[in-house]
Amino acid sequence: MTMPQGLTDHLGRPVTSVCHCWRLTRSDGLVFGFTDHDLPLTFEGTTFEPESGLSASEARSSLGLAVDTVDVEGALSSERIRSEDISAGLYDNARVETFLVNWAAKEHFALLRTATIGKITRSDQRFVAELESAAHALDAPRGRYVTRNCDAELGDSRCGVPLSQARYSASGTVLALDAPDVIVVSGLQAFDVGWFAGGMLKWTSGASAGRSERVVDHRRNGSAVTLLRSSGVGPAVGIGDSFSISAGCDKAFSTCKAKFANAQNFRGFPHLPGNDAGYSYVTEGMAFDGRPLVP
Repeated sequence: MTMPQGLTDHLGRPVTSVCHCWRLTRSDGLVFGFTDHDLPLTFEGTTFEPESGLSASEARSSLGLAVDTVDVEGALSSERIRSEDISAGLYDNARVETFLVNWAAKEHFALLRTATIGKITRSDQRFVAELESAAHALDAPRGRYVTRNCDAELGDSRCGVPLSQARYSASGTVLALDAPDVIVVSGLQAFDVGWFAGGMLKWTSGASAGRSERVVDHRRNGSAVTLLRSSGVGPAVGIGDSFSISAGCDKAFSTCKAKFANAQNFRGFPHLPGNDAGYSYVTEGMAFDGRPLVP
């Protein structure tokens, strides 16, 4: 980082007039500005609002490939930072730029670091966001894992299953709420129990319109069809909200073959022997005739 000469000269004075500013760019493209100064500041095309309740912990920059982190704390009472938006994942991997600014001469500022939001912890109407340096991308897995189960997402280019077909997708409406995460729905009566377990549900109306979430289970209780959603995600769902849904896959070879007739595109290694085979020994009555272990 190169500090501008004007800011360097100012920091060398006995008394300084500097503050921190944070420019946050969410995953949906919205840009927010916050500052720990007591007046609004505008520079770099962004207005940084005061009294946002944001404060930063000690920052660290280290040599090597270690991931540097710094925590930013704020109040959920802010009109611009809502608990519902955090739950909806709008702040996941958001970019945060930290500036050091001379508030008496705003043309003198320096970009201290650029980071992305990692883990967010909420309690007592406050949140703490962990900002991770760019080195955290080096921790992401590259390549593939050799496992028995498929590592493709149902319907993507590697899988090839046409989810647009009527047998793999449907739409419905919420009829009742059995629990916060259990909804009674219409439109799925023609499908077998469990057909949509593990599938993706996308809301097309209501407070959650446009959001997608994973279906944990697909059940039937008499004539009523219920879906179990991922717990604690997004805004509350209301009666009458509509959705579209796609079939689920448990990534097993037998499911790929029987449910989707897509064995030729299976992206796992179903015949991979496990530890039991690697450490076993020949005993009487065992068959070693070369037949496949997975039908």
